[in-house]
Amino acid sequence: MTAVSAAVVALGAVGSALAGVRWLRVAQREHYLPTSVLRFAWRWWYGLALNRALAAVGLAGVAVMPVVPAVGVVPCLAAMAGPVGLHLRGRTSPLVWTRRLRTLGATWAVLQSGAIAAGAVLGAGRLVAPVAALATPALVDLACALTARVERRLARRFVESARARLARVKPSVVAITGSYGKTTTKGYVAHLVGPSRATVASPASWNNQAGLARTINERLALGTEVLVAEMGTYGPGEIAGLCAWLRPTLAVITAIGPVHLERFGSEDRIVEAKAEILAGAAVAVLNVDDHRLAALADRASAAGQRVVRCSGRDASADVAAIPGPGGLPDVAAIPGPGGESLEGNTQDAQQAARPPSRQAAAAHAAHLADATPATLGVRGMVVPVRIPPHAQPTNVACAVAAALELGVRMDQVAELLPTLPAAPNRLRSYRSEAGLTVIDDTYNSNPAGAQAALTALAALASSNGRQPSHSRRRVVVTPGMVELGARQETENTAFAAAASSVATDLVVVGHTNRRALRRGAIPPLRLTEVATRHQAVEWVRSNLHHGDVVLYENDLPDHYP
Repeated sequence: MTAVSAAVVALGAVGSALAGVRWLRVAQREHYLPTSVLRFAWRWWYGLALNRALAAVGLAGVAVMPVVPAVGVVPCLAAMAGPVGLHLRGRTSPLVWTRRLRTLGATWAVLQSGAIAAGAVLGAGRLVAPVAALATPALVDLACALTARVERRLARRFVESARARLARVKPSVVAITGSYGKTTTKGYVAHLVGPSRATVASPASWNNQAGLARTINERLALGTEVLVAEMGTYGPGEIAGLCAWLRPTLAVITAIGPVHLERFGSEDRIVEAKAEILAGAAVAVLNVDDHRLAALADRASAAGQRVVRCSGRDASADVAAIPGPGGLPDVAAIPGPGGESLEGNTQDAQQAARPPSRQAAAAHAAHLADATPATLGVRGMVVPVRIPPHAQPTNVACAVAAALELGVRMDQVAELLPTLPAAPNRLRSYRSEAGLTVIDDTYNSNPAGAQAALTALAALASSNGRQPSHSRRRVVVTPGMVELGARQETENTAFAAAASSVATDLVVVGHTNRRALRRGAIPPLRLTEVATRHQAVEWVRSNLHHGDVVLYENDLPDHYP
């Protein structure tokens, strides 16, 4: 091997190592799903002009190096330097060397070094090493595919342990899924059921097989009566696999939307994937305000499954939670499920509407002050209640339906509704030390939730202090919404257009949706573009003052461009 060839091979190995660290972090952030690394590689290399130029230089070097061997250093250097902006360890989503990542890293290292070594043995090392360095994302994806089966086998013992614990404890299982609203509804169900029955809910977003098995193995103690399990999915068959060992007593579907449309391809496929949760459940609780779930409710009912239809606007639904004190008609006007008169429920409704005990009223006084009037309808029984301003009516209706199916009394439900908890980082507002009103909606990335956040921004701006609302700054800080497939650009453009009618400023974070948000912004909306979340926060601190309102809508970790 000549000195030039040795230098190219060495640089190729270094370039592969640095690129490997970058793309292993992406694999970890994307749940080790095969093909995810290549998708992000395309975003980084093609999405930014500087990286496109760097990629072009690297590929040109690959084309020329068979003729001029020394040019092989060029693609190696490109792999070492790029894509520009994708950091080795990360700021907002740092690389964590877990057992699974170490396994993936070792598998990738064998593939990468094997390719380079084979090239060297065959006398083509100076050609193979630069190509291998640039192809690191593909090799990391291949490693994800190779280790997936191993990981399933390793997880099996934890699942079997969870299955055995479920058999011993025998809790009622409330399984909740949906494109959005599932984490919030999970919290609502636990809140409404917890005071009456010993309840365990899966924490945070532990909604896959590993998270749910861990929830059961670590938290499901003897005596637990109810397990509230959030179930997520990135593709068909995942929820069916969960329900094979974690069989729901009640299955709840909160909503269908274009979240993860990039992975599913169509919303019809999303419906079918979410519908897997109904198999084997004694009761299906469905948000029929979504026409696709209304059709699913009809299908499930026709198949003999017991279905509870929930709504945030339709008084004829089995459970309806409608904002406003006059949201539902009189009791006698609402037919029961079989058309029978339900006037006999009036006494129960009046009992449920009685004020809580003096001790409970004192404990809930702060919450009641913030809660807003609503009307709850349950199979003909009408109950005036109060719910927090952050509460989404269909989520409330689904949670109430689940609680009642589990035997919680209506008066207990009515007493607990004003104190429904807000999910972390989902439409939560607070006052900063500088006197700004901050709306934290950073865990939301769906069009319906984004529109609700703009409504909240307008409402808070109009009631924020003595300063006239037209003179306050109303700011939206966002990287836009992702994983919406073919609809991503149009949805982000529409969001910016909607923000133009509410906000005075739009601060766009990052490059992922910058073009679409820029296109949708309508003057006099002022547009500011920053590269990172940190820069956006610094802009807010430097430009906003007492009485202004800022909405942080969605947030993306820094493995997104």
